[in-house]
Amino acid sequence: MHEALLWDTEGERIRCRLCPHECRIASGGRGICGVRENRDGTLWALTYGLVSSIAADPIEKKPVFHYRPGTTVLSLGSVGCSMRCGHCQNWRISRSRPGADDGVDLELLPPAEVVTMAREERCEGVAFTYNEPVIWIEYVLDVARACKEAGLFTVMVTNGYITAEGLDLIGPYIDVWRVDVKAFSDRVYRELCKARSVRPVLEMAERAKVRWGMHVEVVTNIIPTINDDEDTLVGIAEWIRASLGEFTPWHVTRFVPYLDYAHLPATPVATLTRAREIGHAAGLHFVYTGNVRVPGGEDTVCPRCGAVVVGRDGYTITRMAVNAGTCAVCGAALGIVDKERE
Repeated sequence: MHEALLWDTEGERIRCRLCPHECRIASGGRGICGVRENRDGTLWALTYGLVSSIAADPIEKKPVFHYRPGTTVLSLGSVGCSMRCGHCQNWRISRSRPGADDGVDLELLPPAEVVTMAREERCEGVAFTYNEPVIWIEYVLDVARACKEAGLFTVMVTNGYITAEGLDLIGPYIDVWRVDVKAFSDRVYRELCKARSVRPVLEMAERAKVRWGMHVEVVTNIIPTINDDEDTLVGIAEWIRASLGEFTPWHVTRFVPYLDYAHLPATPVATLTRAREIGHAAGLHFVYTGNVRVPGGEDTVCPRCGAVVVGRDGYTITRMAVNAGTCAVCGAALGIVDKERE
């Protein structure tokens, strides 16, 4: 265990200030995330240094397309989540809890060893992913600091449900904020992932970019009858353009029937194609399709000259025509932080 950050005592309860749930936790109880516990008036982070999943991945798998394309990241995850999405693909770890007899194994990995492992695996960065990394903030902070000292970049693959205070704590040490925007209304957020509002997700994505200079990419998993309507897709696209900028990548990904939504069909390709059209009509230069093979759907195309500047086949880079963030063909800005090339 590790004493948690960001909490206050309120009588016999503790108020957690990490995410917008603002849980009031009784003695012996845990917050909604399941990993922050009130023990005799002190809030403890139960999963500090405890890793359930680890792998060396292409950064494109996160998906992150415009930050150091073609590089490898050491991906780490633990257990627990601040949301309970009815379609979660990683539900075994996101719904697991420390001490649960559910077959999820946790191993201790001190922050310094993360840097050593990343170097051994020839990774240029570290990604906090698999389950929700915000609830792991004490460990994320220590690992990210160690990464900065070692010259490794850092990626948060997150649902974005964090307070400004929490974001500001890790802001100096995180390079990429890869955030899920699951819908564009509070009603759908309450239904889909048991969170009160979408507003904190949007506000903190803006804060990550504007205040902390993070590279931001947005993912929307499009679920038939839930968040595939025109108003939702237009709303998300226009928000990205207005608040994050036209160079911000929007990944529209195919839903696969699962858990509470197993009765729904997989997202039709036509819906993903329509989402791309909506994104482009809103002024976004880069809208990508995911979880499905669509010709050219994952290629980066220069908005000025039309050249394919980053060709992709799955997670493999097949073409790279980027020079210091610009198109190597015509020199147009792309908003890409490209890999340093010798």
